Amino acid sequence: MQTVTDRVSNPFGFAPDCERFVPGYGDANADFHVVGDHPKAHGGVETGVPFTETVASERFQTALRRAGLLETTGDEPDVAGTYLSYRHLCVPDDAEPTAAEYADTERFVDTEIRAITAHVLLPVGERATRYVLETYTAQAHKTEYDMAALHGEEIRGAGWLVFPVRDPREWDAGDDDRLVTALRELQATDYRRESDLGRFLAGDDPYRVR
Repeated sequence: MQTVTDRVSNPFGFAPDCERFVPGYGDANADFHVVGDHPKAHGGVETGVPFTETVASERFQTALRRAGLLETTGDEPDVAGTYLSYRHLCVPDDAEPTAAEYADTERFVDTEIRAITAHVLLPVGERATRYVLETYTAQAHKTEYDMAALHGEEIRGAGWLVFPVRDPREWDAGDDDRLVTALRELQATDYRRESDLGRFLAGDDPYRVR
């Protein structure tokens, strides 16, 4: 089932109870869902688009474009089967949201992840990676959260592939190339893991399920 909308910014019409927020942006039927931390960490406070405005986010966008997940980069990037959002979409008053603030907006990112049902989740940074693995996989207790080691490594979840991404603010030389290579190699595989059940139905149309 596909989400029917042509809205790129805030396709689900979220309206959280905060003064400023940065909603999800991209293809609501994406194969790849990038989940960042919050706007003050990864950008978009002024543009209203995740992963914009900062040098680190520009470097991250460039890596996604090289890997084929974005058509263009910038304040309003052209997406290519990709969705960008934050675990905490409100702009926090302080440098970091509180635990209560994360909990208060968790319903928004959970709705996006379950509605989009992307094949691949790319959590960015340790906090987003912990959330994704704890919520959508059974791998959290098996994982050492060394983001330099996890960067661009595949973790299989229940219905999703998870590709953790080191926080772009902490990237060393070669981290962008490593991510690009991993994503290109992934796209050369059957990462959708779909089965065609059309052979059991009348007619010649395929019926693919995960």
